[in-house]
Amino acid sequence: MHDTITVREGGKDLSFSFAAINAFHGGGFPGGVAHALKAMQAAFPLLSDTPPERREISVVTAFGGPGGRDAIEMVTRALTDGRLVVDKSIGGGKDVISAPPGPYVWRFTYRGKTVEARIKPGHVREEFVTLGAKPDRTPAEEERLEWLKSEMAERLLALPAGDIYEASA
Repeated sequence: MHDTITVREGGKDLSFSFAAINAFHGGGFPGGVAHALKAMQAAFPLLSDTPPERREISVVTAFGGPGGRDAIEMVTRALTDGRLVVDKSIGGGKDVISAPPGPYVWRFTYRGKTVEARIKPGHVREEFVTLGAKPDRTPAEEERLEWLKSEMAERLLALPAGDIYEASA
């Protein structure tokens, strides 16, 4: 599994695992946590040859979900420090989240350099999109949606970030 990210705070390396980030988040949206983790894993090596100082990273993303937000917050403290902006317009304006790029666009800026991570096709299942958007889900549909969230996280964590996100400066 490719499930950790390392940043620095005051020159000291801090590593965060998916499990720790997901626990901080509360576990409700593990797929969103996994997406943010993979986006950071794809982008950070292009921002710096060493783990970046977490409080110097700014983030603009089209992804507004709580799992992604909490992952960015735990790793970078960008929400607390006012360095996280959700801007739906950078995602290509698509409402259907399974059609790349959808909201799966992340722009990380560090020490004057910006790297954008955009999802590659095939990583968000149409069933997840359809069921997630359905109002008045039945208990069986709620159970299926929870399974799909977990399945997405497990599937993404098993892959290197570069298989999921294309990152470019």
